[in-house]
Amino acid sequence: MAGIFKRIFSVSKAETHAIIDRLENPIKMTEQGIRDLKNDLSSAMRSLAEVKSSAIRLNKDADDQKKISSDYERKAMLLLQKMQEGNLEQSEAERLASEALNKKEESLQNAATLLADYKQQQQMADQLQVKVNKLQQTIRKYENELITLKARSRTATSIRKINQQVSSIDSSSTIAMLEKMKTKVNEEESLAEAYQDISDSNMGIDGEIEKALEKSSTSNSSESLLELKKKMGI
Repeated sequence: MAGIFKRIFSVSKAETHAIIDRLENPIKMTEQGIRDLKNDLSSAMRSLAEVKSSAIRLNKDADDQKKISSDYERKAMLLLQKMQEGNLEQSEAERLASEALNKKEESLQNAATLLADYKQQQQMADQLQVKVNKLQQTIRKYENELITLKARSRTATSIRKINQQVSSIDSSSTIAMLEKMKTKVNEEESLAEAYQDISDSNMGIDGEIEKALEKSSTSNSSESLLELKKKMGI
């Protein structure tokens, strides 16, 4: 039993870190390590329960022996009382009372031995309890640290992926592409303006007249609308 706890607590912190650095997947290996510790804890709990059970049984047996001792003393007194009342011969009464007292002493010795064994078992149980408590605290600590490390690992992985994506973008090619598009748009706009000039120049006198009339009609319509609004008080 002692070997289990010695193996658990003998690895130093620096050695633990060195081992983790060499692992391909530290999180999975840490999870496996915690599972191993929990198995050790289960084994330790079973051993602790066995030791405590033995201590309880020894203490009960010691109490039983004390009760037996008291009962033999009571019987010896009853034998002497019968002798005193004349219901039992003196020699027989004293012989039986002496045997009862011997049984009493034997029971007391048994009780003392059992009590000593009980104290030894109880001391061992107390020591195991301390180690079990320490192992439970260690497991809780590792589990909490693992939760934090998992979150940090996920965040670090996300940041790394984003940085990789950003670093893989060719900004120079993007800028060159935008410049080409800008030049293309400028060319299209200039070409459209040129066609407009050509269209205007090819309009002829009839086109100019129609255009002038359209402007005049629009102007007259606007003036009529204003007069109507004025008349309506709008």
